Amino acid sequence: MKRKIIAIDREKCNGCGLCLPECPEGALQIIDGKAVLVSDLFCDGLGACLGECPQGALFVEEREAEAYNEKKVLEEQIIPKGENVIKAHLKHLKDHGQEEYYKEAVALLRKKGLDGDVEKEQKTPSFVCPGVQSRTFQASGEKEESPERGRLSQLTQWPVQMKLVNPDNNDFEGAHLLISADCVPYAFGDFHNRFLKGRKVITFCPKLDEGIEEYVDKLSRIFAQHDIKSVTALRMQVPCCFGTIRIVEEALKRAGRVMAIREVVIAPDGRIL
Repeated sequence: MKRKIIAIDREKCNGCGLCLPECPEGALQIIDGKAVLVSDLFCDGLGACLGECPQGALFVEEREAEAYNEKKVLEEQIIPKGENVIKAHLKHLKDHGQEEYYKEAVALLRKKGLDGDVEKEQKTPSFVCPGVQSRTFQASGEKEESPERGRLSQLTQWPVQMKLVNPDNNDFEGAHLLISADCVPYAFGDFHNRFLKGRKVITFCPKLDEGIEEYVDKLSRIFAQHDIKSVTALRMQVPCCFGTIRIVEEALKRAGRVMAIREVVIAPDGRIL
């Protein structure tokens, strides 16, 4: 069958192994100093490992491959590694919306008497967290200085963290989009006036955040559903930040959009490179 699956550029791979913890399914191993996809059956093609590669050696391709086998993954790769890996695997499936695989996994774990505390009923809270409520407001302006909002803030929407952003938010309609790695505003002192002014911002960490595939999906929906006028991507000059631009590129590709991406690289000392 033809499906999406992880591929590795062996020329770029340096064998650092940072991708391995993000693949509890055991599809990736380091062999002879390089990352290797050991079995199509173990790779779900969701790309959780992409943001962990500082060399940009991992990518998702579509090719003929054996179908992903949840039962085989559980029995050969997940269960032998213990409860924490089982939990990580189930969370991985839920975060990526893989409900069928999730149900299959839970059913098999129950059959083997291994569900224990892994499968707990999650109750929906009766309130909406203020952190995820969409809000729109005016920038503080060129001359006004509000002690409540800080000095000359140029932020006009909330939330800004990718995990909390709603792709259907009308704030993105006709927006100039700023996609920033988390560390940039700390390194670059004039972030608000130089980059944020006049733009809608989304921020995330391509190194530490889980659910990178979810981020690609959210961005692709924003590009597909809204008339985005321009895209600026900010990242740090560190290897773990390379994934920022790759996530944007993949999202544009999935959305079927062709746009120029203005990429700006910031040095740890605050210089624009």
